[in-house]
This record gives sequence, C-alpha cells and structure tokens, in this order.
Amino acid sequence: MTEPTSAPTLDIVAIGNAIVDVIARSDDAFLATHSLVKGGMQLVDTATAELLYANMGPGIEVSGGSAANTLAGMAALGRSCAFIGQVRDDGLGKVFSHDIRALGIRFDTPPRTEEPPTARCLIMVTPDAQRTMNTFLGAAQHLPPAAIDHDLIRSARVLYLEGYLWDPEEPRSAMRAAIATARDAGREVAFTLSDAFVIERYRDDFNALLDEGLIDILFANEVEVASLTQLADFDAAVAAIAPRVSTLVVTRGEAGAIAVKGGERFECGAFPVAEVVDTTGAGDLFAAGFLSGHIAGRSPVDSLAIGAIAAAEIISHYGARPEADLKAMTGSFLTA
Repeated sequence: MTEPTSAPTLDIVAIGNAIVDVIARSDDAFLATHSLVKGGMQLVDTATAELLYANMGPGIEVSGGSAANTLAGMAALGRSCAFIGQVRDDGLGKVFSHDIRALGIRFDTPPRTEEPPTARCLIMVTPDAQRTMNTFLGAAQHLPPAAIDHDLIRSARVLYLEGYLWDPEEPRSAMRAAIATARDAGREVAFTLSDAFVIERYRDDFNALLDEGLIDILFANEVEVASLTQLADFDAAVAAIAPRVSTLVVTRGEAGAIAVKGGERFECGAFPVAEVVDTTGAGDLFAAGFLSGHIAGRSPVDSLAIGAIAAAEIISHYGARPEADLKAMTGSFLTA
C-alpha cells in the first residue's frame, strides 16, 4: 500500500449487494420440501424466487445486503459511511435507497431503468434461530465499473468489499478497479469472504488477492477459513491465512471470535443475549463493530468486544439492522 495521498474525509465506503430482505418464520419441513440447506445461502433465479415467495409465511420487508448491513451498524456507532450498490428504479429500489439514506449513509449510485428488478433475499428463520437465505440478485449483479466513484473511494479511510458480490462478472470487475484506486490512494482494504459457496467458486481469486497483498483486513467465519485453506483444523487454517493480511478476524458463533494482528492472537467471547431470535446479519454487525473500533484506534481486544456486542444486539430480534442504541451499548469501549 502506498502512502496516503491526503487525509480521509469519510471513515468507510463499502461496495455490496443492494438487497431488500423478506424475513419469515419457517420450519424444517418447509426447508426439506424446497430442498433448502439449513443455515446456508443460495442464489436463486426468478422462477424459484417467485415460488418461494408464494409459499413462505407472512414476512417483514427490511433493507439488507451484507455490506449495507455493516454500514448500518457503523453509522449507528457514529462512523461516516458511503455505499456503492445497484438497484433498479422500482418499488424495492426506492425502499432500499430511502432506508440507507435515512441512516445518514451516502448513496449516489444511479438506479437502472431496465430489467432485472431490485434484488431481494427470502430468509426463512427456523425456531432454533437459524436463517436460510435464498437470494435473487436481480439488479445488484449488474453494478458496472462505470458506477464506481473513484474520488469517493479515495476520500475514505477504508474500502470494504462484500464477497457475495464477487460472483457476477460486472461487479467483480468494478471491485477490482476499486481496490486499485484504494491501494494507489494509500487506503486500507477490508474484505469479507461472505459464504463458503462463494469461496468454492473463487478460491483462486481470493487467495491471489491475499498473496498479492491487496487485502489489509479479512473477515471470515470458521467454515470460510476452512474452505479458503482447505484445512479442516481451525488453528492450522488461521495460521495459513494470518501472515498474508495485516489483520485477520474470524467469528466462531457461540465460541466468540478471534483476531490475529502482527503475529499476535486476540480472543473475545460471545456477548450474552436473553434469547437468540434471528442470526441474520450477525457477521455483518460483528464486522461493523470491529471496524468501528479499528477506525477509532481501539485495540484488537476492544474492537472484538465492540463487534461481539453489535452482533448480540442483531441476533436478539428479526432483521439485520440495529434496533437498540449501539453507541450506548459500546460506549465504554469506544471512549475509554
């Protein structure tokens, strides 16, 4: 990474899927009937999306998308944020645009005027709080390189990239261009691996990004580090990745999370909650908390704790956008 060209005016700019989530309660029988893998995420076509939507129970609609959820958490924690993502000029596109701007997040990407429609994710939440996601990417997968605001990227301290969006060709090219701009401007690049299915398709790409030193902060969970390294042993997988990034952050569900920075390993337990209602967005909000702490200059231990608190808040209710006052919940860690 080169020396910064100027002082940043934004904390973070993220590139990700612009999605509206439709969340409904479900049961294991429904998942089996529709051949859905519990706790996973699959991409679906228009026909499958319509079938699932017609058969799922009553749902709530709330703007989502992994990177957008992370920004929602960071905005709630007082960070200045901008988002780059693609919607269409339709009803759900207007919902997404309104919701993200209402959080104080800058969103200037022009909407598409033709098919496909704005992306949506149909989320089935079973009684054990596991979420099974079925994503129709729609317009989100048509984010072109021309939509990347390079001045905006240069203005932010951190560029945050969503692994889910690596799958379609257009946004993949857009993110590569964004990485080049961020590196040239001396900015940090953070990347979330998102899901094992993405890694299975693009393992070589992701390993190349790490080997070329293009990623500073990598977010993953236990399954994802195993998939990326093809090593079943957790500690061995961590040891294989950590030297290739400045900071590695791995979430472990009920076991908490770890961070490895400068060869030193830090750990944090999961923050207790009265009841786990819906795990949708837990990783997104953990990243929000950790990055907020990192940008504020907090230690890895404090940043992990902020991430754990933010993740605990999100799993205590339906939806992947914070409902409680995250600033109040994490104040001691951010101001100490």
